[in-house]
Amino acid sequence: MYLAVNEDQVTPGVVAFFIVAALGVTLFFLIRSMNRHIRRIEAPSEDELRQADWERRQKKSVTSDADERKA
Repeated sequence: MYLAVNEDQVTPGVVAFFIVAALGVTLFFLIRSMNRHIRRIEAPSEDELRQADWERRQKKSVTSDADERKA
């Protein structure tokens, strides 16, 4: 069965508009949630990273010195 449809009169329709609008609203809330989660991340500062690296090297040198004394 073939329906005669005028190509100039065909529009996406109200349902398609509501789908696109719902996707836009969903995207808005997802981005807002993502920004809130990113703000909560506590990244270490450069000084804290340097301190942790120094402590790691000190611990490694103390351990290697103790191993050399045992040998």
